[in-house]
Amino acid sequence: MWLLGFNGPSGFSARSTAEHVTNGVDGTGLTAIVTGASNGIGIETARVLALRGVHVIMGVRNVKAGNKVREDILKNIPNAKITVMEIDLNSMASIRKFANEYISSGLPLNILVNNAGIMAPPFTLSKDNIEQQFAVNHLGPFLLTNLLLDTMKKTAATSLKEGRIINVSSELHRSGYKEGIRFDKINDESSYDGNTAYKQSKLCNVLHTNELARRFKEEGVNITANSLHPGVIATNLISHITLLTWVATVAQYVTKNIPQGAATSCYLALNPKVNGVSGGYFMDSNQAEPSPLSKDEQLAKKLWDFSLEMTASK
Repeated sequence: MWLLGFNGPSGFSARSTAEHVTNGVDGTGLTAIVTGASNGIGIETARVLALRGVHVIMGVRNVKAGNKVREDILKNIPNAKITVMEIDLNSMASIRKFANEYISSGLPLNILVNNAGIMAPPFTLSKDNIEQQFAVNHLGPFLLTNLLLDTMKKTAATSLKEGRIINVSSELHRSGYKEGIRFDKINDESSYDGNTAYKQSKLCNVLHTNELARRFKEEGVNITANSLHPGVIATNLISHITLLTWVATVAQYVTKNIPQGAATSCYLALNPKVNGVSGGYFMDSNQAEPSPLSKDEQLAKKLWDFSLEMTASK
């Protein structure tokens, strides 16, 4: 549990939990998709949104695990509205199937939390033959968001409620490749480093968010897009990182627990203090300054075009 930190301008800090930052917020009538909702902070994000009255669609790779999480939530929140749907961000076919099924359901969509991700595995290709971290952490959320944008725009227009897109990034977006994104070496196994490739994918999350925000402003649609650093959290995301074990004795004091780790996602999804805020980067439920490279508009546009091409051909 994070024990340090002082409240920022929002009134919250690194110690704040997801329940704390949404206290008093009524999400009744809202519908949200949370990817990666059967693990770690995804579970807590789904639980707290459901607690606040939101109809939560849990986007999960393992439906059996997702249904178990749903059952556990319903034991404590009997009136929760939770739907489990299968999606594998490692497969564009799976993402398209999920989006098609969601659109066919006729459900509205107010909130999209792109939470799912992987961290620093050995070099692996996705089902579409793309380096897995770039595919799962960036291209998957990029494609899912694009496929659901019309639904979000329609929902925002008919409900007169602000739509919100939340991309879970990381402070590690600051320390990747010098040039930011190695467009011509995404699949280069010989130069692959799992940690740096992860950082590259997290930079993509912030750039994607900023380009979304720019486009929403240009179009005049009532949707915001923000990215965030959840904090250092002891979850299975870091199962590939063995070097962290040496800090185990102090980790309980300098890492966040899961309720704290989900706080910023839930803050951005529901708290009225961020109404109208778009293109921001948040940590500890407060707006923060991202890396200079993440604010490069030309790089963001180049990534957008590159991602469109990568996802169109699969």
